[in-house]
Amino acid sequence: MLVDGWSPFLLRTRRNRPLSAVTRYDSSSNQNSTARCAVHNISGSTMIDFEKELNPAQLEAVQTLDGPVLVIAGAGSGKTRTVVYRMANIVQQGHSPNSILLLTFTKKAAQEMLNRAAMLLGEQGLYGVTGGTFHSFAYAWLRRYADLLGPGTGLTVMDQSDAESIVKDIRTDLKIAKGDRTFPRRSTMLSLISKSRNKERALGDILREEAFHLTKYEEDFERIAKHYEMFKQKHALLDYDDLLFGLERLLTQHPEVLETMRSRYRFIMVDEYQDTNLVQGRLVRLIAGDTGNIMAVGDDAQSIYAFRGANVHNILDFPNQFPGTKIIRLEQNYRSAQPVLDLTNAILEQAQLKFRKNLFSERKHGPTPQLIRTMSDRSQANAVVKKVLELEHKYPLHEIAVLFRAGYHSYPIEVALNKLGIKFQKFGGLKFTEAAHIKDALAYLRLTQNPADIPSWQRLLGYIKGIGPKTVIKIYTAIMTANEKYLVNAKRKTPELAETLDFLESMRSLGGTPAAMLARVNEFYEPILEKKYPDDFPRRKNGLDQLQRIASQYDDLESFLGDISLDQPEEDDRHKDNTLVLSTVHSSKGLEWSAVLIIDLVQDRFPSRHAINSAEELEEERRLLYVACTRAKDYLGLFVPSSVYNQYSHVSEPALESPFLAELPLSTFEAWKENFSGALVASKAKDPKPRIKAASAFKKATEQTAGPASSKKLGHCRHKIFGRGKIIASLTGNKYRINFPGFGLKVILGDYLKFED
Repeated sequence: MLVDGWSPFLLRTRRNRPLSAVTRYDSSSNQNSTARCAVHNISGSTMIDFEKELNPAQLEAVQTLDGPVLVIAGAGSGKTRTVVYRMANIVQQGHSPNSILLLTFTKKAAQEMLNRAAMLLGEQGLYGVTGGTFHSFAYAWLRRYADLLGPGTGLTVMDQSDAESIVKDIRTDLKIAKGDRTFPRRSTMLSLISKSRNKERALGDILREEAFHLTKYEEDFERIAKHYEMFKQKHALLDYDDLLFGLERLLTQHPEVLETMRSRYRFIMVDEYQDTNLVQGRLVRLIAGDTGNIMAVGDDAQSIYAFRGANVHNILDFPNQFPGTKIIRLEQNYRSAQPVLDLTNAILEQAQLKFRKNLFSERKHGPTPQLIRTMSDRSQANAVVKKVLELEHKYPLHEIAVLFRAGYHSYPIEVALNKLGIKFQKFGGLKFTEAAHIKDALAYLRLTQNPADIPSWQRLLGYIKGIGPKTVIKIYTAIMTANEKYLVNAKRKTPELAETLDFLESMRSLGGTPAAMLARVNEFYEPILEKKYPDDFPRRKNGLDQLQRIASQYDDLESFLGDISLDQPEEDDRHKDNTLVLSTVHSSKGLEWSAVLIIDLVQDRFPSRHAINSAEELEEERRLLYVACTRAKDYLGLFVPSSVYNQYSHVSEPALESPFLAELPLSTFEAWKENFSGALVASKAKDPKPRIKAASAFKKATEQTAGPASSKKLGHCRHKIFGRGKIIASLTGNKYRINFPGFGLKVILGDYLKFED
């Protein structure tokens, strides 16, 4: 098997191994596996009863060996099983395993498929199959034909730390932003350079769309990227991204190599085709040719990694790229009960670009999905916890998952779970109390309550330039002993220290509700936050906004800090029995639970506020919801807060439900609502016509927002915290609705804005 999942470092250390040593599948690794299939041993050979093992659509895919084939594999439809049995069928039909190329996205996926196929065929059945990721496959062929790559071209592949060190040295040599503590870390620079290459878009465009707060460094980033490429060429080095583009260059510039590859691989299979980027799509077309036996397996409805460079149009355009493509749909779902699938089918029905599919299950009966409207985002956390406790009577906790669009959305639920002592594990984003910026903000509040809290002093004074651990202890001692002379002298020498101490003193004097105090903390701390964490300032700012929402539920500081501090110790293992799962939707892909609860299904949260700028991004948000819903085997709960707390106006404002929910037929869910006592009661669902009309209006507004006419009409403005934004609408009371890249939509008083001409 072509060994996959290596880090570039491992690739570099193994570069002298012959190609055959890394492309042959070793079935000895299967000795602990178990085969669950109908096989018959006839004259010493294994014969597989495909008709007994596969449903009609799977069987068609397995037995179609000639020409281009596109298998649209709906969620939970047995995609892996289909690939495994097709490999086995190819060999059983008498073709050499050497003629099979299996391209996957992870080492784990390739190994699983090859192991399972080997259990069908026997130990030697798959010896010689090439299987692995695009990157490891590219590396093997580049190494084999290194002499064709040109003089001075090496095959030393740098690992991440090597590449980051080079970027750091380049910045130093170019004297870029010398002494600027707000300049992004080298890992961030390298990540953006990599994203630019994988998406094949200008670095400036990537910055403006995904890291607007860093656009002031665009010219510096361009210089670093240019010198980084020059450095690699000069020293005969490759990074991970170079492997794919290097293979493309080898195949296009040397037709004899391409012909060798095509003659070797008669049967090409690509897994998760919806996740391929542009260069991967071109490589597939190069290797397969116009008439090659290429089978792409994937689901356009599960294409959710555009931020990594995945391009959904690769799978959507497959029939055009390969004329005569046979499209086979795997629609029988082996995971979910039919009521869940009825709802997910309805979500996809309104998609603009798609391959039509209708998922069905033999499990015709199951609980009807519930659409639960809570009074507010603040009461949503309690409603979710109550539902978890109710479901726990039927399912173990580890079979229940709460899913959300962004990591910080789960913070109120984490607090509620900690208060009740309910164990949970979180995937995707840090746990609330683990985030450094949250700890910083809370440290200000803790010191107003307890000036002897030395860990909080260490947190807040540690970021001040010129103040080390020993000095922090001296300052702390001076405060505790009322050494005014020392403090006056220290404040005179370090203005930042004076500002911090004066601010803390004013906090103690003014007091107020937790929300009011935290609002003052955030105003003071956000400029520090931007300097301290320039790489992901918008994400951390969102975390502070969520902390503000939590604080608004408390009347006294002691209770607020007490509940926030009730954190559970983290354990090492990934899977924990009897432990609730909290996960972002992206981290949930490929997983399943008996019960799934999806929260914050309102505009600006799900879909994300960033999606308002692009109809294409809005469609990806729809696919994200589809992925989230199809994780559920039995129960599916959709939570819609009716109002959302605005930390600027300090009031809860009405929230519009997600437009994807507004399109759902009433027959696909039960409507529930939270009453004034906090209980969930059945309610009469709203008429679908105005709901669908609202969804259509949202789409239209999205398209208008993204258009040049509206931006030219309303112009742009600047805000002290959010930076430059596009004015979407002028509201009553001198208020404006503004889209700030990296922050999303905000409604702000004109007094706090600087308008551009």
